[in-house]
Amino acid sequence: MTIERHEPDTTADERSMLEGWLDYHRQTLAWKCEGLTDAQLRTASVEPSELTLMGLVRHMAEVERFWFHEILLDDDLGVLYCSEEDPDGDFHFTEADTWDEARATWQTEIDNARRNAAGFGLDDLAKGRSRRGEPFNLRWIITHMIEEYARHNGHADLLRERTDGATGD
Repeated sequence: MTIERHEPDTTADERSMLEGWLDYHRQTLAWKCEGLTDAQLRTASVEPSELTLMGLVRHMAEVERFWFHEILLDDDLGVLYCSEEDPDGDFHFTEADTWDEARATWQTEIDNARRNAAGFGLDDLAKGRSRRGEPFNLRWIITHMIEEYARHNGHADLLRERTDGATGD
């Protein structure tokens, strides 16, 4: 399978533009992971870092769930990989953890995020609040998610190049 990335139309309306860039960055992370083995996806870039491509995908599944369930809907489904005992559990694997499971979980969270966001306008306030009680509108959440993916896609660029030498924007 070859991941195709699509930038949004340069004259799209605001919502299409924001959702388009978010999808573009989701596709970029998938592309950075494409064609690698489970072992390669689990390989940290440089010790002592625990940063891995599989960890990034698991982290983004957590982030999608947090913003589009817990904050947008005020619906706490719990965490996927992290815990109070292991707040970085998304980067800690057992032999039972696989790329197929991580990718499927991430895709499920993306699908849920799209469905949940579809019920809100960009100016609509999320039902949940920040820990400090701040409200968020959907526009802020989508913009934040673009930022989150863009930052981690920079990490993914370096991880992929370190893994097999592949580069690309």
